[in-house]
Amino acid sequence: MTSIEQNSSASPQESVLAIINSKAPFSSSHGKDALDVALIFAAFEQKVSLFFQGDGVYQLMDKQDGSLLGIKDYLKTFSAFEFYDIEDIYVCQPSLASRQLDEDFHIDDVQVLSSIEFGLALNRHQHVLRF
Repeated sequence: MTSIEQNSSASPQESVLAIINSKAPFSSSHGKDALDVALIFAAFEQKVSLFFQGDGVYQLMDKQDGSLLGIKDYLKTFSAFEFYDIEDIYVCQPSLASRQLDEDFHIDDVQVLSSIEFGLALNRHQHVLRF
């Protein structure tokens, strides 16, 4: 389900946890699970950054409705990121481009990064979870 990597060279001022979202929003429970983990860590004042790549970029797209599939729409909870101080949200530009998607996100302050920038941002974290 998830994998965890540890970067032992990270310093204390760097972010603690990076969560990579790589699955489409309603294809499995991975997106909801990633959201739950992010909110739990953030509730305990841990620095959390969210990364979206591959089909995970669809989680950021506006005007989606999980109710058509009989699934609760967890994407609306993304609006709570500000309340939980989750400010670092990154999306992989090549993932958007390969899916012919615009930067029309349902939340604000998403940083669109090149592959190299995405990797560098990810590398600044002590722990990485991939969903």
